[in-house]
Amino acid sequence: MRNTSSAALRGNRGFVLLAVLGTVAAIVAALLVTVAVLYPQLPDTSSLSNYQPKQPLRVYTADGVEIGGFGSEKRQYLKIDQIPKLMRDSLLAVEDSRFYEHPGVDVIGVLRAVVSNVTGGRTQGASTITQQVARTFFLTREKTLTRKLKEAMLSLKIERQLSKDQILELYMNQIYLGARSYGFAEAAQTYFGKPLSALNAAECAMLAGLPQNPANVNPIKNPQRARARQLVVLARMHAEGVLNDAAYEQAKAEKLAVRPPGEMEVHAEYVAEMARAQVYAQYGEAAYSTGMKVVTTLRAADQQAAWKALRRTLIDREMGQAWRGPEAWEELGRGLEDDDPAVSQVLADYNDDEMLRVAIVTAAGAKEVRAVLASGDVVKISGKGLRQAQPGLAGGASDRIKVRRGSVIRLVEVNDEWRITQWPEAEGALVAMDPRNGEVRALVGGFDFQRNQFNHVTQGWRQPGSSYKPFVYSAAIENGVMPETLVNDAPLTNVGDWSPQNSDGSADGPIPLRTALAKSKNLVSIRLVQLLGPQAAREWSGRFGFDVSKQPDNLTLALGAGSTTPMQLAGAYAVIANGGLKVNPVVIRRISNGDGKVVFEAPAKAADEADRVLPARNAFMTATLLNEVTRTGTAARAQAQLRRPDLYGKTGTTNDVVDAWFAGFQPHLVAVVWLGYDTPRSLGSHASGSTLALPAWIQFMATALKNEPVTGMPVPEGVVRLESGWRYSEWADGGFLTELGVDDRPIDPSLIPAPPAPAGSAASSAEGEGNVEDRLKAFIDRLF
Repeated sequence: MRNTSSAALRGNRGFVLLAVLGTVAAIVAALLVTVAVLYPQLPDTSSLSNYQPKQPLRVYTADGVEIGGFGSEKRQYLKIDQIPKLMRDSLLAVEDSRFYEHPGVDVIGVLRAVVSNVTGGRTQGASTITQQVARTFFLTREKTLTRKLKEAMLSLKIERQLSKDQILELYMNQIYLGARSYGFAEAAQTYFGKPLSALNAAECAMLAGLPQNPANVNPIKNPQRARARQLVVLARMHAEGVLNDAAYEQAKAEKLAVRPPGEMEVHAEYVAEMARAQVYAQYGEAAYSTGMKVVTTLRAADQQAAWKALRRTLIDREMGQAWRGPEAWEELGRGLEDDDPAVSQVLADYNDDEMLRVAIVTAAGAKEVRAVLASGDVVKISGKGLRQAQPGLAGGASDRIKVRRGSVIRLVEVNDEWRITQWPEAEGALVAMDPRNGEVRALVGGFDFQRNQFNHVTQGWRQPGSSYKPFVYSAAIENGVMPETLVNDAPLTNVGDWSPQNSDGSADGPIPLRTALAKSKNLVSIRLVQLLGPQAAREWSGRFGFDVSKQPDNLTLALGAGSTTPMQLAGAYAVIANGGLKVNPVVIRRISNGDGKVVFEAPAKAADEADRVLPARNAFMTATLLNEVTRTGTAARAQAQLRRPDLYGKTGTTNDVVDAWFAGFQPHLVAVVWLGYDTPRSLGSHASGSTLALPAWIQFMATALKNEPVTGMPVPEGVVRLESGWRYSEWADGGFLTELGVDDRPIDPSLIPAPPAPAGSAASSAEGEGNVEDRLKAFIDRLF
């Protein structure tokens, strides 16, 4: 009986074994058939050997700071030997620790994952780096057996075609890591503002944790989940021997400074857009994917100084305006505490500006407001910080301006104190140029590019006001009016129904030309245009680069009633600064393609005599007048605050203070500032070029000229300095126009003196002779 049972048992075992073997054979056969069917369907992987990643168009300052990137994928491609070993080891520790041992599919890893998942341990995946490369480049993410088999077969195929280092290089440059960033080099810049080579172990661990789920463990959007994932990576790095005990503990304790979204090292969005438009116009869509690079003429420190100066000026002005109320209102649950992440998360869709911080009010009283910033920081506002928003804190305030729990407001930090304010409605522009070659060193086209892409530096045609006067004075100087000439600063009674007057209502009578410009006397400028004739005066301004067709052919020309842009005005002042040479603005210095080949380069040329549009001595004399403006005139704050005698410039304020300007220079740098509204309206009765534009110019120049030695204007031939001031040499002993308009009669062109002819010439004995027509003809000849 026992033998019979044993035989039956052996028979059953044999049957089971045969069944198992049959099942295995069937599975193997099925797999072989599946492989035979699927293998011909596998995509061609030969393209990996000549991988051409999409690389964006990048724009840089002259000193190598990136200011813009354009393309669907932000990526910096690095060869494997350029990727730091710490970053490679961090990634492999958490993603594929046996990468250099398996053939593309890690059987041991698969078995480990199955055991862990079946026994209730930590859920593990089993995809190798090679499998992820196969999936990223050639497959979808569908969860099917067919896709898994294709992925495994592709991995084996890739491993036969490429070396391990080549596969890792592909992965670390191609993988998506959140925030539109592809590859670890780009992610390092996006999240930490650093090159990959500058990251420490804690930062490498943060990046190494991203491939698993870049949306959910993004350190910008989900800092808590990112931190949890980072700790997992650090533990794996420790377990794999990448970090010793001390380094592991140090990395866990490291507090990371994650770069806020939208933060840039240098703000030059308007210039970046100028570069993008130029490259796209020539290369089309290829500009955004082939790794082209544009190097501009900007200097990073100057550009950032210009951005801060203009924005600070507009913010300071806005703090003196009537408050318009909160930007919006958001529902906040009563049970939410200030430090609850849900509070700051409400602000996720608002632009958190670097200077004008967005915040949500959690408690509001007449003496204190408590608010939470988008960063999660809790701040308190009291005292001066509540001044502008006071109407919204008082009883009876309308719902439109009331500050209450849930109000979305703007805060600015002044001297370590938070103040409630609002987004400026006025706009501005600042451009700085080297007058020796036209290279633009700083350009800020508006307060905020994200809200308003209109470039006020190049597109904003506005009335220049009194900043145009130096060009009228230049024409007068060339025709017998010297800095000491007395011009009548008195009301005009011979200009029809027009009743022009000085901005302050004064009338000082006969005053020297230099004093008239220093005090920006409108009546004197009008008399100069009377002397020259409007047509001749506007044509003379064309020498400086003004569009003559945009200047009026009447006496209002004297008050800057035409149109110009800040860029054009900067070029005009550059002619004076460099001694009479015309320069064209240069913003883009060089463009290179993805292979590094230069496809465009602006000529590196300083202006020379071939570019002369103005006699050197005329430029010099005009500059002396502008120096007086910054020493004793409407811009005296310039020399006083910067403590430099080599500053020259002119304020400009148009009717009803619609536009406020300051244009000025140091012999090696011209800068122009404009403020106004896009839809023209008054900036306020107490506003002017002196109170609005000049402070921004001074703030910018304080940085831009920090290491620039004091440099005076070189004295050209043809001028002489007397006790009374500078004159043209031929008039050293007199003969120039000593008085103009003192009797308020219409200006007689015959008053224009003819310069003495060279000694011994036939013309020298006829000085002063000839009728009015001859004198006018001589004047026109000299003018042009």
